[in-house]
Amino acid sequence: MNPVEVFEGDSPVILGLPHTGTHLPDDIRTDLNGRGRELADTDWQIHRLYDGLLPGATTVRATFHRYVIDANRGPDNASLYPGQNTTGLVPLTDFDGEPIWTEEPTAEDIADRTARFHAPYHAALSTQIDRVRARHGVAILYDCHSIRSHIPFLFDGILPDFNIGTAGGTTCDPRIKDAVARIVKNSERTWVLNGRFKGGWTTRHYGRPSDGVHAIQMELAQSTHLTAEAAPFAYDPEKAAPLRGTLKHILTTLADLAAELKE
Repeated sequence: MNPVEVFEGDSPVILGLPHTGTHLPDDIRTDLNGRGRELADTDWQIHRLYDGLLPGATTVRATFHRYVIDANRGPDNASLYPGQNTTGLVPLTDFDGEPIWTEEPTAEDIADRTARFHAPYHAALSTQIDRVRARHGVAILYDCHSIRSHIPFLFDGILPDFNIGTAGGTTCDPRIKDAVARIVKNSERTWVLNGRFKGGWTTRHYGRPSDGVHAIQMELAQSTHLTAEAAPFAYDPEKAAPLRGTLKHILTTLADLAAELKE
């Protein structure tokens, strides 16, 4: 299986989908324990949720699961959130802090997975960013994520519905952050800007506003679009419908901002 699926669109907006894949190569599946094989930490149904919201958007989607290797972590495995519980380049535990391997990956395994999966995903993403920026003068990378709303190992309490990350305002022009914040505020849902999730490695690595590349991460609570935040993590069309309306508004607004941003 190809580690990355790409759809080339003509919009200035690129959707990154690093965590919706569920593919496990046989040589990796055999080393996961029963808990690991549940793949509970997938960004469930996110590719379906965003499908068709912005005609012409480019999409870059990892097909492999984040337990194989996490496409939203740096290849150096530096912690995104020093001093807080998190998972690394190749997670050793799930989001509840429970082990997921019968045989933990070795340094050689991680190097192999970086070459086979992580590097191709980011090569494809970099190519699309360069292509879109050449066409429009700017590229807006919108990194799509979701997570369960209650995970005591990672955060206290209940996560807001919308979690916007710009690494403290460094990864995009303020007009992007302001536009997204205004839309989610008007949706009357719970939201936070640069709260527990400030943007992963993808947002931080590619967001270079001075070079015409703007990146923003959206982490959605899975309670907004799933029937339940538990297996089988089924998509709930009735719940998702109003959320899709808000997300469509966000993406359309970002696309319209592109011309203003390149001036």
